Amino acid sequence: MPETEELVINTGPLLALIAGIGDLSLLELLYKRVLVSFEVCQEIEAGGTSGFGVSEFRKSSFIEKRSNPLTITPFLGNALDLGEASVIQLALDEKIHTVCIDESMGRRIARLNGLKLTGSIGVLIRAKQDGFDFSMREAINRMQSQGIYLSQKVVDFALKQVNEMP
Repeated sequence: MPETEELVINTGPLLALIAGIGDLSLLELLYKRVLVSFEVCQEIEAGGTSGFGVSEFRKSSFIEKRSNPLTITPFLGNALDLGEASVIQLALDEKIHTVCIDESMGRRIARLNGLKLTGSIGVLIRAKQDGFDFSMREAINRMQSQGIYLSQKVVDFALKQVNEMP
């Protein structure tokens, strides 16, 4: 979990954070600048007004939501889905060093491009370590109840990092 002031975040972590804690307010408290690519905005908005996380995303006015599509390099476009490719491209274009991606291939490609990584669980760990009061175990349970897959290894790591192991 790199300490950073700027972050470009993907669809999966946005929805996971909404599932886990109910909104995206932690991002505003942890980062000076949070960017979301046009392509990720489109993925979230595809749910329409009744889609999961759409209203919470729309209420998050502190997030810099890009309004124009990116020109994505062929390598990123061919290696990843549009959301992950756009997150990495936006970070590279804006010279932002950290991306928030949960999917393993996206994480690998981000590393190959010299970017630092965090994920939805990394954001929650950082928040907890910064003194935000919530139960990591309950946040993980809510994420999983919304269909967000977390390996047992990731769950155990998160709980250990914030001293919530049984």
